[in-house]
Amino acid sequence: MATVFLDLDGTLIDPRPGIIGSVVHALTALGIAPPPAEDLEWVIGPPLIDSFARLGAPDPAAALDIYRARYTDGAMFDLRIYDGIPQALQALRRGGHRLVLATAKPHVFATRITARLGLDRHLAAQFGPELDGTRNDKAALLAHALPLVGADAAASVMVGDRHHDREAAQANAMAFVGVSWGYGSPGELFGAAAICDAPSDLPDVITAVASGLPHADS
Repeated sequence: MATVFLDLDGTLIDPRPGIIGSVVHALTALGIAPPPAEDLEWVIGPPLIDSFARLGAPDPAAALDIYRARYTDGAMFDLRIYDGIPQALQALRRGGHRLVLATAKPHVFATRITARLGLDRHLAAQFGPELDGTRNDKAALLAHALPLVGADAAASVMVGDRHHDREAAQANAMAFVGVSWGYGSPGELFGAAAICDAPSDLPDVITAVASGLPHADS
């Protein structure tokens, strides 16, 4: 069976209210008129310091500090688990797959969220960047995680909703499964080994992809 690396935001959970609300708060605090909330969904997924630069913050690091103060004050839990995700993770584990979190969200935040939601019990390990930006690049994050969990990239699968997840998988010679319920556009998932359209289908899709990987049953 495969080692399955899972994105968090837009794949396991919908974090839109907490993330976008905190981004709007940071921009407003800096005197920057924020775009409408519906035009900010693209910030969900990539490193936020890059997003603040794109949004015109003169000091993206300062904007990130303001964001994090709001986010850690409770906004991080303003989210929901996508329907069917707990059942899908349980089915994947029962099918023999090993599940590992690989998120662009800082590790210290991600582990609090997965513990709060009870998702951590399904995960053999959890990886995310450090608060100082170390391993913000998801390809570097996967390269760091693979040897630590003893996984062979050729027998592993990355699951996510954005092009950052696809590109990270490709950089590590890993199969990629795109999920269509998150925040990526259809074009971001081009080149995926498979596209999954519902959490309930995830176990079958991943198992089908894993069956074609070398040594995925070892």
